[in-house]
Formats: sequence, C-alpha cells, structure tokens
Amino acid sequence: MQRFIFIFFILCCSMTAVQAQPKQEIRATWITTLGGLDFPSKKATSPEGIRQQKQELCRILDRLQEAHFNTVLLQTRLRGDVIYPSAYEGFTESLTGHTGRNPGYDLLHFAIEECHKRGMELHAWIVAIPAGNSRQVKLHGKNSIVKKQAKLCKFYKGSWYLDPGNPDTESYLARIVNEITSRYDVDGIHLDYIRYPDHPETFPDKDSFRKYGKGKDLATWRRDNITRIVKRIYSDTKKLKPWVKVSCAPVGKYNDTSRYSSRGWNAYHTVYQDAQRWLTEGIQDILFPMMYFKGNHFYPFALDWQEHKQERWVVPGLGIYFLDPKEQNWPLDEIARQILFIRNHGLDGQAFFRNRFLLNNTKEILNELTEQFYTYPAVVPPMTWADSIPPAPPVHPTLNRNGYEIKLNWNAAEHSDAIYYRIYASNQYPVHTELAQNIVTIRIDSTHYTFSPSAPWQQKIYWAVTAVDRFGNESTPTYFNHPKDNMLQIFEEELPEIPQNTTFILSDATGQEIIRLSPQLKKLPSTIGKGIFRVSLLTPDGEIKPLGILIR
Repeated sequence: MQRFIFIFFILCCSMTAVQAQPKQEIRATWITTLGGLDFPSKKATSPEGIRQQKQELCRILDRLQEAHFNTVLLQTRLRGDVIYPSAYEGFTESLTGHTGRNPGYDLLHFAIEECHKRGMELHAWIVAIPAGNSRQVKLHGKNSIVKKQAKLCKFYKGSWYLDPGNPDTESYLARIVNEITSRYDVDGIHLDYIRYPDHPETFPDKDSFRKYGKGKDLATWRRDNITRIVKRIYSDTKKLKPWVKVSCAPVGKYNDTSRYSSRGWNAYHTVYQDAQRWLTEGIQDILFPMMYFKGNHFYPFALDWQEHKQERWVVPGLGIYFLDPKEQNWPLDEIARQILFIRNHGLDGQAFFRNRFLLNNTKEILNELTEQFYTYPAVVPPMTWADSIPPAPPVHPTLNRNGYEIKLNWNAAEHSDAIYYRIYASNQYPVHTELAQNIVTIRIDSTHYTFSPSAPWQQKIYWAVTAVDRFGNESTPTYFNHPKDNMLQIFEEELPEIPQNTTFILSDATGQEIIRLSPQLKKLPSTIGKGIFRVSLLTPDGEIKPLGILIR
C-alpha cells in the first residue's frame, strides 16, 4: 500500500497546482434553439434524423460536463412556438425545418434527462413578450398566437408582441409556464424578454392604458405590468413546485448609478423592467443580467446588482460572442477580468452567451475556463430562502475494491427527502466535502456508484457521500472508510491541525529534516516550496511517529 502511495505522489508532483475555487457557483450557458443558432444543426425528419439530433445534444452536454458547467438554459419557447408538445403553441421550425411539425420525440424531456445524468440543471428558457416577426407569424399560419389571441398582440417596428398592459397576457404566459412546470422535471423557469420592446415610446398600447391605467403615469403603469406578469409566474410556479427556480435575464444596466451613466440604455427607463424591485419583493430566485459590456460599462453596474441582491442570486451574463472577430473582437483577458471581478465581489457565478461561441472555443475561451477558472466541479448553491433544512445523511455505507475499481453502496435514511446523492473522495481523512477538488460526481440518482480511474493519479483513498434534496440542501457526509492505525495519510497543500504539546517534523524524500512546526503555526512558511515531503509527529516523550506524505 505504501509503495502504491509513493508512486502516486511521484505522478502528482508533475501536476500544476491551481488556485482554490468555489465549491458553490452557478456556471450556466444559454443554448439557443431559434434558427438552430446553437442547436440543432440536424433536423428530426426521420428516425435517423432524431438519432442524430439526440446525439448532437449529448455531445454538447458531454463537453459542458467536461468543462464543469452545472446549469443549462435551454430555449424552450422561442417566438410564439415551442420545442415540446404544447396545448397552446406549435413546434418551432428549427427542430424539423417545418413550422408546427412534430419532431417525433419530446426534446425537452430528453434534454432534462440527459442534463440530470451529467449532474447539470436544466432551466426552461422562455422568450416571453415577442411573438415573432412577420415571416414567423406567417409560417405559424392559423396556429399563430396573432391569429388565436389577436386581442393580446401588438405590431411594432416590423414584429409582433404580446401586450403587457392587457391582463390576459399575464394569464396566457402563466398557462404556458404552468404547462412546462407541471409536466416536466425542470430545475428552473428562465424568463427572457420579459419587458417592453426596445425604446417603446410609440408602442401602440394607448387603448390598454386608457382601459387599465387607473390614474398611473405611463412609465409606472408599464413597469407595474411587467412586474405583475413576473409575480404571477413566480407565484404559480412555487405553488406547483416550490423548488423550481424562477429567474430572468434583465437588461444588464438596471439604471444610471451615482457615478456612471447607462448612456440611455437601462432596464428601468428604457424597457420598463424593474428587476431590482423583483428581488426586494422576493419574486425572483436568480437574475442573469445581460452584461454584454466591458470596462466602466460593466464593473460599476455589476457592483450595483451585487449591492441589491437581497440575499438572492445574481449571475452576470457575459457576452462571449463579442470575442468573435466578426463581432467586436474583444481580447480574452476582458472576459477573464470579469470572471475574477464576479468572484471577488460576492456575485454568484457566470452565464455565457452563447453556447456556440463557448464550445467553438472562440479566442480559446473554453481552454481558459477549464485550465484556470473551472478546473474543479462546482455545485449550484442551496435555495435556502425557500427551504434550509438538510436531508438526513445516507446510512449503511460499504466500500469494495477490485484492483483500481471502487464500488460504493449505501442506503437512504429512513424518512429522508433526498432525491439524489453527491460523491466525494480525497487522500486525506476525513474527506473535506467543502473543497471543490474533492467532488467526484455532483449527482447520483441511485444508491450505488462505481469509480474506475482512467489514470493512476486519479485514484483516491478515502470516500464520502452526501444526500441532496430538491432545494439543494446537502446533508452531513457519510464516510465509507477511515485510516487504519498503520496507514500513512496523504496531506494536500496544508497539514491538519497540530496537536498540543507535539511537533510536526517535515523531511524531504530522503528523510533529511527540513523544518519543525509548532502547534502555534497556522500556515506553512512560504519558504517551503513545491514537492513531496515526509511528515512525522514528535510526541512529548520524544517518540517520532511517521504520519504520512505532504504534496505541495
């Protein structure tokens, strides 16, 4: 055993150390289905086409899993059409090449299952107010919302929109969201374009304003209309499934700040979107503000969102499409700085627009994430404002080794409300479940797990499992094994707490003593470089006991 450990250390010493990364962080990407911009490129017009479309999505999700993403925002309602069989709207043309044609399978159901297999959440992305341009409405024909719900629709600058001022718009959108929430195991409802069209000074809603304005000024009335829709959708969703996260993608600048102008483009005045009010009223769980800016158009406004979080989550959307030379040809450093700012200022993660630019590795953005920022997995934080009670931990753990293969089994605790489990492993005991680097897998739906390392250095000694409920609350860990009396431990980066009246002795690989550490020393001296070190314990009676190996 000790020989194996030593070989393991030698292999590890060549690996580049990475900075500590958060265990809890939302890492999201928008997958656009409109026009197949991100997906699908293959049309489901035959059994073979269905197979290819499914394979394409699985390849996308595989790559996102490998890059340690945990949230997919999948465009589910586009412009008066959808990607699933709906009682209210027809199928989008991007699935089959023909508007209204059934692709022969339920894409939303398939996508949810495949995301969950990979430990990722799926949020149904709903484009709310736009109903399509003239071409799209014509393709929808008699099934178009403009034909079926004419009183709800307004034509403005070449496109059709639902009228937020008509109370029936609220009910119509709520029915669509309720349909999705009740029929599918979605993790979230994500509202997009939940606002008036850009610069709607002449938006044709005078008739609605006269009928429903009730003495308000136009701007206040319009903001209240959007807020009313958001509140209804939030309330209905929580009644059906209180664990489903409700979010939206507001315009990236809420309003002018005290020092920086929004230059005439903000959520509050330009499109009547009072998103910070929604946080205050508790009718949003997450905001994904579309912060597709740089410099002073990004940082002060990101900080403004952070200062008004109201203990909910704010996840800035980053415009990585601007990295493309055909767009604005941003340098990669611009996105890297934004990620660092987000982490250093208490925001809750990142979302990337769009997925094709991400997986195409534009300006090597995917490499940057996997090598610098997303080197370890991260989990979606628990939604503690809805429920903060963790489930009971798993019971009766067993571990069996067959060569390098590890087989884990456990049972759910009696009366447990866990829906899945999370596996951790480490070369230190006890397994520290708050460290991202110890996460083996984010989600296991069964009570058994088999680990087969693809390389010797992926092998771990100690294992643990936790239970996770619908709200993301995580139990205390259940440990599968513990050190034997004669087993050397592996310490990664830092030593455990030094017992009183004892001394740690640090030696090099040959046994030559380097330094002695007293209990009062909290951190290793900076003079100790990288490498592999022997660790021994000097007891008060003068006995020196080998403890293990330190890897730095």
